[in-house]
Amino acid sequence: MDILLQQIINGLTTGSVYAVVALGYTMVYGVIQLINFAHGEVVMIGAMVAFAVIAALAGSALPPAVILLAGVLAAVPACMVLGYGLERIAYRPLRHAPRLAPLITAIGMSIVLQHLALLIWGRNPIAFPQIVANPSFTVGDAAISGVQIGIILLSMVMMAGLSWFVYRTRFGIAIRATAENVHVASLMGVNADRVIAATFVIGAALGAMAGVMYGTYYGIAHYTMGFILGLKAFSAAVLGGIGNIPGAMVGGLLLGLVEALGTGYIGEYTDLCRWPGAADGGWMGERCTDGAHFVLFGSNYQDVFAFLMLILVLVFRPSGLLGERVSERA
Repeated sequence: MDILLQQIINGLTTGSVYAVVALGYTMVYGVIQLINFAHGEVVMIGAMVAFAVIAALAGSALPPAVILLAGVLAAVPACMVLGYGLERIAYRPLRHAPRLAPLITAIGMSIVLQHLALLIWGRNPIAFPQIVANPSFTVGDAAISGVQIGIILLSMVMMAGLSWFVYRTRFGIAIRATAENVHVASLMGVNADRVIAATFVIGAALGAMAGVMYGTYYGIAHYTMGFILGLKAFSAAVLGGIGNIPGAMVGGLLLGLVEALGTGYIGEYTDLCRWPGAADGGWMGERCTDGAHFVLFGSNYQDVFAFLMLILVLVFRPSGLLGERVSERA
């Protein structure tokens, strides 16, 4: 039970980040049916900008909370501008092109942003300065840190806020109308270009927050961090039903839980693979000693569970858990 509870806490933490990133994918796809594969790099840019600002202010007399807030306030506008630039420069000219063209463009922009970050911040990981206390609390036999609590609560607040914005505000109605039919929405007085640009900006802002949370949780930021994170968040969006905001939330949390539980229990089972007569208590294989196989096995198979779940969903329920079965748009 201690492993189960600990892995649930870990899964909710990473799943909350996946859910916030997945919201950026699902909002853009829901409005213009574009899979923005550059969104993972937007998340990475947010983490890098925040870390750069925090590292620059770490030696000052400012309170730690103010320094952290300054990093977030720098990352969010930077990513919002980046998201708007992507939509205006890379995607809007291709809005009426065949679907393959904007998809290839999205992959190209992902590569461009990744190498741009490489030129600016270098290839070495950026460590998060330890400026904020991270107390640990005991829940049964499991431990949960202050950072984990903050990530889960902040993610829930952002997801609830986005749901309220989309389903309860006038501009949210315009977003849903554009997603339903952009031409009819334009006839009803909705500025479709403004709405589509806003979805990119909102998704980029959420991505910036997710980048800061993800980097804070793991303690580093790197120019390649957005690739796998983006793929997993996309998997979460597909799992829940891409284009469906509640589905992205459910998919992200479920994906995080599956990853954590699968990794934890498979890692635990490797403890049974000792040599019966090993004098040094070695693991199955001479290179795996002193518990190294436990960590290696778990970390390597963490990604397998995420993409295996994606394959199963695409095979048995292509529309996702909360997605609706609809016909292809003409």
